[in-house]
Amino acid sequence: MAWWFYLIIAVLAVLVILIAVVIGRTIAFKPLPEKKPEDKDVEFDKEKAVNDLAAMVRLRTVSSRDKSEEDEAEFEKFESLLFKSFPLVAGTCEFDKIGSRGLLFRWKGKSSAAPSVFMAHYDVVSAVEKDWLKPAFEGIVEDGVLWGRGTLDTKITLNGVMQAAEQLIKEGFVPENDVYLAFAGDEEIAGNGAVGIVDEFIKRGVKPALVVDEGGAVVEKVFPGVSKPCALIGTGEKGMMDLEFSVSGNGGHASAPPPHTAVGKLSAACVKVENKPFKSVLSRPAAEMFDTLGRHSSFALRMVFANLWLFKPVLDGMCKKKGGELNALMRTTCAFTQMQGSKGTNVLPPEAKMVANIRIISGETTDSVVKRIEKTVADPDVKLRIIHGMNPSVVSVTEGEGWQKLKDAIALTWKGTLISPYLMVACSDSRHYGRISDKVYRFSAMALSSEERALIHGNNERVPLETIYKTVEFYLRLIGSC
Repeated sequence: MAWWFYLIIAVLAVLVILIAVVIGRTIAFKPLPEKKPEDKDVEFDKEKAVNDLAAMVRLRTVSSRDKSEEDEAEFEKFESLLFKSFPLVAGTCEFDKIGSRGLLFRWKGKSSAAPSVFMAHYDVVSAVEKDWLKPAFEGIVEDGVLWGRGTLDTKITLNGVMQAAEQLIKEGFVPENDVYLAFAGDEEIAGNGAVGIVDEFIKRGVKPALVVDEGGAVVEKVFPGVSKPCALIGTGEKGMMDLEFSVSGNGGHASAPPPHTAVGKLSAACVKVENKPFKSVLSRPAAEMFDTLGRHSSFALRMVFANLWLFKPVLDGMCKKKGGELNALMRTTCAFTQMQGSKGTNVLPPEAKMVANIRIISGETTDSVVKRIEKTVADPDVKLRIIHGMNPSVVSVTEGEGWQKLKDAIALTWKGTLISPYLMVACSDSRHYGRISDKVYRFSAMALSSEERALIHGNNERVPLETIYKTVEFYLRLIGSC
């Protein structure tokens, strides 16, 4: 027989083996067994939980780079409110004021060997109140909903932590290990509150066995092919950089322009960067998410997630097509947000600028991103300047006692929920804790619809009372296991 016949037979044999391997791996790619944690009822004063959160919302703890929007007295009132509303916490825990707005409570346990830290921030972004249906800072409760800035981000979790601690102390609970309640008042402006608290921990030699901060939540329809609600725990977060692009020119009258103006050159640079997305990177948090939730997906999608060694380009194409958060999980993203040129419509600008907000994937750095963009733009007239930036966070482990405690508390509070690691594409104060722990987890203890998630930093921020109750339940279970 001719040689080509044997070649065809060999190719067909390889193809059959490949198909068999892919299908076999897909069939074996099914949900892993999970041990069900022991359940127990939790009790607390629901009315107090709502009233205390409403009182927190009424304080205008707005942090802003525009200092005229801030009122330091409101932050001081917030600190006083905590001592008034939670007398058992105030009387039991050691308290330290760290810097101007860092609040640190230490609840001494039977041991200091494996402490836990429960974080939140009590500053909020400003509100354009004329665009709200209800006043942003009056803490109105109506039709089972509490309205106000901070109800979701993140006074609700701070309230949950404090309610749980107050209730547990009332019940006579003493934690096995020290518990720290760490609250910052400048997270929204990337301030130094959390930095100062971590510095204090370093001084004291505190190495947390568990850190919980804001991050993912219990959400639905966020993963392809999965219909069950998913509790997403951020085990790492992307870096962030604001990068300025500028072009200088001679200015002059717009009636006699050069072939390419400063604004034109910036526009060309913008198009080049947008048309050449960063390469996909399968970070550990994203890989663990695909491995966890992919097992609950449809057969066709399970085939992709079970065989990423073969189908990673397919996954990359899916992410690019869908865009949004799924695409952001897979690559460094670059969003152009500002541009400025001349103040006059008939005047060529002596200098034009634009700014891109860049979210940096694990494995890359601010320096590597700038070099890549310089190469893409390929125009010496376009100058790049880092306004400010930070590299991706340390990635936390998804094993061990702290991780299991967190999963158990979620499983008991939101029954039937799938629990998965993920890569947080936004930034939080928790990134600073990578200096002292690899057990830092980003989970906002709420079940949120897509509409509710859109209210964070937006108009008409509000939270159902049932969500407030669930947040307290979660922290009662989690802190009670520490």
